[in-house]
Amino acid sequence: MKFIYLFLCLSCCVSVGLAQSKNSEDTTKELDEIMVTATKFQENKRYIAQQVQSFNKKTIERYNQQTTAELLMHTGAVNVQKSQLGGGSPIIRGFEANKVLITVDGVRLNNAVFRGGHLQNAITIDNNTVEKLEILFGPSSVIYGSDALGGVLNFTTKSPQLSTNDRVLTKTNAFVRYSSAYNEKTSHADVSIAGKKFGSLSSVTVSDFGDLTQGSNYNDQYPDWGKRSFYVERINGTDSMIKNANVNKQLQTGYEQYDFLQKFLYKTGGFSHTLNLQFSTSSDIYRFDRLTETTAAGVPRSAEWYYGPQKRLMAAYQLSLPATKIFDKSQIVVAYQDIEESRNNRNFRSTKLNHRIENVKIGTLNADFFKRIKLLELVYGTEITYNKVNSTAFAQNIVTGVQSALDTRYPDGGSNTQSYAVYITALYKISRQLIGNIGFRFTQNRLYSKFNDKSFFPFPFSEIEQNSSRLNGNASLIWLPNECWKISGMIATGFRTPNVDDISKVFESNNNSIILPNPNLKPEQTLNYEIGITKNWDKKVELSVTGWYTDFTNVLTTKFTHFNGQDSITYNGNRARVSTINNGAKAFIYGFNTSLKALLTKGLELTTQYTYTYGRLKESPKDYPLDHITPAYGKTALTYVAEKWNAEVFTLYNAAKKSKNYNLRGEDNQLYSADPINGFTPSWMTANIRGSYSFTKTLKVQMALENIFDKFYRVFASGLSAPGRNLSLTLRVSM
Repeated sequence: MKFIYLFLCLSCCVSVGLAQSKNSEDTTKELDEIMVTATKFQENKRYIAQQVQSFNKKTIERYNQQTTAELLMHTGAVNVQKSQLGGGSPIIRGFEANKVLITVDGVRLNNAVFRGGHLQNAITIDNNTVEKLEILFGPSSVIYGSDALGGVLNFTTKSPQLSTNDRVLTKTNAFVRYSSAYNEKTSHADVSIAGKKFGSLSSVTVSDFGDLTQGSNYNDQYPDWGKRSFYVERINGTDSMIKNANVNKQLQTGYEQYDFLQKFLYKTGGFSHTLNLQFSTSSDIYRFDRLTETTAAGVPRSAEWYYGPQKRLMAAYQLSLPATKIFDKSQIVVAYQDIEESRNNRNFRSTKLNHRIENVKIGTLNADFFKRIKLLELVYGTEITYNKVNSTAFAQNIVTGVQSALDTRYPDGGSNTQSYAVYITALYKISRQLIGNIGFRFTQNRLYSKFNDKSFFPFPFSEIEQNSSRLNGNASLIWLPNECWKISGMIATGFRTPNVDDISKVFESNNNSIILPNPNLKPEQTLNYEIGITKNWDKKVELSVTGWYTDFTNVLTTKFTHFNGQDSITYNGNRARVSTINNGAKAFIYGFNTSLKALLTKGLELTTQYTYTYGRLKESPKDYPLDHITPAYGKTALTYVAEKWNAEVFTLYNAAKKSKNYNLRGEDNQLYSADPINGFTPSWMTANIRGSYSFTKTLKVQMALENIFDKFYRVFASGLSAPGRNLSLTLRVSM
């Protein structure tokens, strides 16, 4: 109660003080109609039945977060799981990892080795270059294809701004930031130089994160949960278990990250050409959750467990053409990506350090077109993708340096996937009050993997080849009785084609089981029903409620099995149960989201949103919890924007994840929860305040105090504890 009372007092104080200020910008406007790109081209949000939320450049800058994962968490629209500081796995409507599609500037990041558990690739997007974030909720497979089951995270990065006269336009933005809980030191600079037809944007961000400090105000019922009580240090050639002098400091979480972006833009005669180059890399990133595990004897399970530098290179060319008879707008994107990641682990008091390296080369072509014919709007296009996976591995004796053979994570003979798709959607304005939308997509997929060396696992096959095709669609109806109301209904199918990680992987999970390849998997499918109601009052207050129900079939789940007549084998020096991924399961998910936005006075805005999700596997005699289902969560914020300064008081909160809702067979990570046997994550709430002041048009300072009461908490399924009280200071220069 003291926590809530103090937060309300803070809110009231800020409200009263800010309401008396005279000048404001942005929030003096009414709640204008928002243009979204859910269909690849800008469309009035009122004409889109699907739930969509967008965040512009000013909002992203105001949030001022350390990584893209933290940015997503601070939207309040999604939950983010963390296994280490250098990561963050978004969860949307009970779907996570390879069931949520991520795109950057129209290029899909999801690739052939995106896994189904928790995926930490979001941080390879530099949130300091993001101009717009758009979140699409629910199946979006008609427009975006495979993987878009829970939704789509669309990131649009900054572009050069061309000059409107004969003078060369130059813009420079730079900042330095320090945050105490992360011991973060970040520097960023971007420079745009442009004439009337040609422009260049160059950006670089360098971040140095120290070991994360968690909250010290522990839950009374679980006073020792999450304390970093030990770490491993090699002394005189022997691994030793060392007592941590500061249990609130999560040792071995720090890392460094480097992000680069270069864009060239050329416009002439109705043509627009963009060359987009992005590169992200990091230092080694320790897998914190694995480093906290102990054996039944109470000794550390791992002496070392870290990801090698997480590298992402993207080169994309985007072309927009002048209007023709068959399209009014066009967007053609050809892209190449080169992804490298590695897993490196060594058991406690073992001299064998295992190295498994994955390289994925990706080629994509997206061609999207828009055509308006009176009251009919058509969006159509095609997508072609190609993934090539190369997987290598070796073990190294840390004493002698001698290398030896080691089984690879994916087939050592290489793997590749291909997909070819065409789609079309039609939006028809039946009347001023009624809008209909229908769409279809056909996708053909192929996967091939080859095993050269089967000495580690003598599988009864040397190759895996799969071919599958999917036809999916959606239909919606929107009723706009007047300017104040929007009522929509939607039915949509989604699919996700099994990739190399699903079909061909050899993987040790954290419940002492070994997952072996299964060449017989089929695409996962969803059928989603959604109803949305939005009401606004004089465009000053807007309330939205969205409810959904999803039938989920061919669900990929792990099942115990036998290999060569045995139910267990030795892997990485440990005895592990044999299991495979199968997709015979069925499940359902339902939930709702409610959001409120209100302009209380000139410049003062209240926003709040709340999301509830429930999911179960359909089993006999009783349904069983589906994994990845977050507890209820939300965000409430009071924001004031004036001419030179702004301030925001806000809270983030999660309900408890009860034991009865844990999936103990999947990826809910009960091991890292307050109850490592049955699973339980207590509810939590944080109080936070942030603001900025512009001394001049070129100089601005930002300050934030997050988790004011230094509360200890973990986001559901995370093996990393959340930051404690965090003071963030940022100095920005814009010229």
